[in-house]
Amino acid sequence: MQIASPLKTSIPVALVLLLGVLAGCSVRPQPPQPVAPGPYVAAPIPSGEQGQQIRLGKLIFDDTPKYAHAYVGNQYTCSDCHLQSGTVAYASPMIDLAQNFPAFSQRAGHVITLQQRIQECFTRSENGQPPPADSKEMNALIAYVNWLSIGGVKGRSYAGRGLVPVPALTGHPVTGRALYAHQCAPCHGDRGAGVPHILPPMWGPGSYNDGAGMNKPPKMAAFLIRNMPQNHPGTLSPQDAFDIATFIHSMPHPAFNPAYKSY
Repeated sequence: MQIASPLKTSIPVALVLLLGVLAGCSVRPQPPQPVAPGPYVAAPIPSGEQGQQIRLGKLIFDDTPKYAHAYVGNQYTCSDCHLQSGTVAYASPMIDLAQNFPAFSQRAGHVITLQQRIQECFTRSENGQPPPADSKEMNALIAYVNWLSIGGVKGRSYAGRGLVPVPALTGHPVTGRALYAHQCAPCHGDRGAGVPHILPPMWGPGSYNDGAGMNKPPKMAAFLIRNMPQNHPGTLSPQDAFDIATFIHSMPHPAFNPAYKSY
């Protein structure tokens, strides 16, 4: 039996390895996906009046139509967009947020306070009216956000802050409708009406208005891809998320009240 020499067998292997390296040089590496920080551990709620305000702020955050009903025009709660009372990474958490205000707002075109940012949510996402800056509801929400921000550093964002953006894609509403029926309708309903006090509507009179951030497909896609479907988060592709967001965007939403544009 003839045995091949090591020299003869090593040359083809080396060539294959070299070609693989050269081929890899022409492929742009994909940026790593952010790693979510561990579960958030909240500080103890203090006693006394400060603790009462924090608890009221959490109640408002989790059931806004009930505890801030004078300022809400739909079925949305703060926790519908800021999941689990504003503590989930890459679901627009409130953690370490307070010390980053005042801040410049691209949408408003000027520097805004944390109170004004909360007022934006009421006038857009909750299709209501802004609670006064010195109202009981506003003071409670500020106390709650401050409590979630204990230990934060000015100018430094929480590791899971905001949403993870997806690549700029073209959404297809027809495909999105089919994906919605399969992935979203079991919870939010085939007509997008949601379940009152449990799951938010995706369109219609009980939904956010057309001035809300979620009405922009790139922002909704960034929310969907990391957080939905709630029972299997992370299973949507970027194209799936854009298609669903584009379909939901094509459905009717209440009109934003231009009187609140400055918030």
